[in-house]
Amino acid sequence: MTPPSTTTLSLVDTDPAELAVDAIVIGVHSQTGEPAAGSGHAATLLLASGAESIAAAFDGKLTETLALLGATGGPGEVIKLATLGTVTAPVVAAVGLGPEPTGAAPAPEALRRAAGAAVRSLAGASRVALALPLPDDTDAPAALRAVAEGALLGGYRFAGYKTRPQPARREPVAEVLVSVPDAGDAVATAEVARAQAVTDAVRRTRDWVNTAPNDLRPPAFADAVAAAAREAGLAVEVLDEAALREGGYGGIVAVGQGSEAPPRLVRISYTPAGGGTGKRVALVGKGITFDTGGISIKPAQGMWEMKSDMAGAAAVAAAMLAVAALKPSVPVTAYLPMAENMPSGTSYRPGDVITMFDGKRVEVLNTDAEGRMILADAIARACADGCDYLFETSTLTGGQVIALGKKVAGVMGTPELCDRVKVAGDAVGEPAWPMPLPDDVRKGMDSDVADISQVNAGMDRAGHMLQGGVFLREFVTADVSWAHIDIAGPSYHSGEPTGYWTKGGTGVPVRTLLHLIEDVAANG
Repeated sequence: MTPPSTTTLSLVDTDPAELAVDAIVIGVHSQTGEPAAGSGHAATLLLASGAESIAAAFDGKLTETLALLGATGGPGEVIKLATLGTVTAPVVAAVGLGPEPTGAAPAPEALRRAAGAAVRSLAGASRVALALPLPDDTDAPAALRAVAEGALLGGYRFAGYKTRPQPARREPVAEVLVSVPDAGDAVATAEVARAQAVTDAVRRTRDWVNTAPNDLRPPAFADAVAAAAREAGLAVEVLDEAALREGGYGGIVAVGQGSEAPPRLVRISYTPAGGGTGKRVALVGKGITFDTGGISIKPAQGMWEMKSDMAGAAAVAAAMLAVAALKPSVPVTAYLPMAENMPSGTSYRPGDVITMFDGKRVEVLNTDAEGRMILADAIARACADGCDYLFETSTLTGGQVIALGKKVAGVMGTPELCDRVKVAGDAVGEPAWPMPLPDDVRKGMDSDVADISQVNAGMDRAGHMLQGGVFLREFVTADVSWAHIDIAGPSYHSGEPTGYWTKGGTGVPVRTLLHLIEDVAANG
């Protein structure tokens, strides 16, 4: 792979019209109105706050000119205009923020998406300034955080594997300046530092998810995660295939035994100075580095996207790196089961009965339901180690995409904690929706020969997402509050870039996990 490009971000309180940058980004709202006198065009734009000096330099004709160029103010739309010396920057880029909010600044997610779209559209520029609307009240930190995150994530690009120069490929923006009233304000500088740590974690997740599966098989993935965690000052334990067999991790061993690249379990722990609060958080992430379906093999169409079946483990590992940087006052331990689900003469089979880490015996009905097998062992280990809250995330079921689409995660588990996950997801722009765990789904998973079967054979694909949650619940001890976050859709974006999402890995739900950890640290 070629070396990755990174974007840096800092604050500036110079008049935006006087900034020595390659482009200045302003926000515009859509607005219906009467045609401007003599122009023949509707006055459809309203300039967002933060760019008043830019508008003044254009003698009040900025929005009219942008409208002539086709700007509508629609969310994420970017229209560029040569300034011809009216301001220091040679280009003004107007990014749409949608309709003007009533009596309030734009929502943080609107700002996050706008900043991402603008910075991505300005690839090829070296230095860009953002003069987007930031409130001057208690909402200011959240708005600044959103702008910073959007800019840093919008500038992401996976390094890739191309061996020849790409003349038409413009490099991402190298430096972003965010215009604020006071660049030295302690709260503002703290928000920028936090945004840098968080987006570094998201970008790391994206890099791991986008890496070719032949370069990130379980041993290599485990080594990469362990090296990054140790460098961050975290404690790391890696169990190889022999240790997994000896430790009784039957689910991880069974799934991994079909591949010549053996499975791993990586345990990463963070302990705050002084031991932190009385609560303990466990994170669990699914690390199937490639999923063929095993003996129950998947259709060939689209199978290449199964390199992203380790997105849960990537998100958890990267979140731990951000935890090391942010230092919340709560202990956090992560469990990353890793395996490659391959068909071979040594693969596990439908009909096998597997003894799991906690002693339960599982009848295998479908080897393509492998994620729940490795997660069950990791969840059982986390509960055995001791925790108060357990957040598990995984690309577990196609049923999540059918039920909730590509951008909304499904969340199942302890109702109160599921509601907490939803609130966190809404706060950071990673929506999640609580789903039930019906008794009839569990009844259909009764096995004639074991304690439980992997799937509800009678329901087949019906309630597929719920079956995954019901199965995992069996391995959570009664004293642990838990939430299973199914990110099969939101973890990988196969369409064109939008907002601060680029094509490929998205980094969902890193920001949700970090919000939850900080919430536990603050509120128990």
